[in-house]
Amino acid sequence: MKKQTYLIVIAFFSIYVFWGSTYLWNKIAVTELPPFMLASMRFSTAGLLIFLIARVMGISLKITKKEFLNCVFAGFLFLGYGNGVFVWALKYVDSSFGALLASIQPIVILLLMRLWHRNKIKSKSIIGIVLGIVGMYLLVSQKGLVLQERSVLGIIMIFTCIISWSIGSVFVAQAAMPKNFFITTGYQMLTAGITLAFASLFMGESWSNPIDWSSKTQGSLIALILFGSIAAFTSFNYLLKVVSTEKVSTSAYVNPIVALLLGWYFLDEVITVQTTIAAVILLAGVYFINSAKKGKKYT
Repeated sequence: MKKQTYLIVIAFFSIYVFWGSTYLWNKIAVTELPPFMLASMRFSTAGLLIFLIARVMGISLKITKKEFLNCVFAGFLFLGYGNGVFVWALKYVDSSFGALLASIQPIVILLLMRLWHRNKIKSKSIIGIVLGIVGMYLLVSQKGLVLQERSVLGIIMIFTCIISWSIGSVFVAQAAMPKNFFITTGYQMLTAGITLAFASLFMGESWSNPIDWSSKTQGSLIALILFGSIAAFTSFNYLLKVVSTEKVSTSAYVNPIVALLLGWYFLDEVITVQTTIAAVILLAGVYFINSAKKGKKYT
């Protein structure tokens, strides 16, 4: 295989598995920590670590004004709002249920591409989306899903986060960004972390010392920084430039499967026959979208 092929495979593994794990890590941490403080510390720390690693490796941090503004905007859509509000919503929605809701992102992206770029949606992609909808319906229609207090508000806010992520995905695919994807991730995370810090102060959240946290919360934040932020988000920015946006969005189909498996293993959640059938259908949807021949950037 060519070097780029290896990088693409590793990057997809990162956004599929690591991001699928973030639902569990966020759920563990947000039960103890204020959501915006948690997200701010996660992204600020990850951004600073990225810049430190870049300096050690001799990578220049210089970018143009346009690239910086694009990073700030994308960072807000993906992380400041898209992730920060999502973490807040996890206070009222189960992690696996939140992951299932996020699986509609490919549908939103395809609609955006159709509205903004007037691009034709390929037949295989349509089949994949239909399978994704059917699989998602089977998952969320189970009687075993118990909604918590203020869950309706949480679900509504998660939908707005999905829209924010989708707009960001379409924007980044064409926007002028730093050539180095690692640096792109650093600027997006650091600026989003600062934005989330202001949001935390505005919401009146109480900040605490990480030393005083439980070991589970400390471990979750470390995993969120290293795997969910640095590894996965760098992979995400890379994939948006080398494959179609619609293929990158297939992570929204796989992430719920990973989240369900982790919930079963670590939280003793039950995986029913209906869940298994839904998982197979969702993965079939991923196959059809990924097997669609690459044409224009947004098809």
